[in-house]
Amino acid sequence: AVLGANDGLVSTASLMIGVAAVRSEQSFLITAGAAGIAAGAMSMAVGEYVSVRSQNDIEESDRLLEIEHLALDPDGEFEELVHIYIERGLSRELAVQVATEMHKKDPLEAHLRDELGHHPHSKAHPVQASVASALSFAIGGFVPFLAVFAPSVGKISISIIAFTMAGLAIAGFVGARIAGSRVIVPTLRVLIGGCLGMAITAGIGQIFHATVA
Repeated sequence: AVLGANDGLVSTASLMIGVAAVRSEQSFLITAGAAGIAAGAMSMAVGEYVSVRSQNDIEESDRLLEIEHLALDPDGEFEELVHIYIERGLSRELAVQVATEMHKKDPLEAHLRDELGHHPHSKAHPVQASVASALSFAIGGFVPFLAVFAPSVGKISISIIAFTMAGLAIAGFVGARIAGSRVIVPTLRVLIGGCLGMAITAGIGQIFHATVA
């Protein structure tokens, strides 16, 4: 959600600043901003759905492959599990004991978890991920969009940049807190990346404006 909001902030702000470099009429910026938010949110939703759905398909293929391996070579699969536990620091005797108990309970679950890293509680849901990405992008994109309606000193792009910088700072702060890391460096990273994106897009807008002129 934090990444989606950050994407919405940078994408929408960059689009609106690029457009403002050519045409600064409020009605035109409103249309461009709304279209950018809608298109970006739908793109994020579709992209996230396809990505998560593909990951789920891969995990299902891995599951079927493990079922086949356990049926064809149970001893080999047992030794593979023992080797995994040995690499994690257990003695061979203890690794054999653990693998034996795991195979007694549910060998497929043990191999999916310890060999492939599949955990049922962390399995992503395509629709949930899709909706979350779309909403977070739209929320992030709405911040620079609001700048069009705010009183501005000079060019309206100044308001867009100010609103976006505030949104990026919040996104960077929240992301750092969720990750449990220090706040300053991640927040500065988000701010610098966002400013770079806006500067490049504004430059492109100026180039096209000069070409049209």
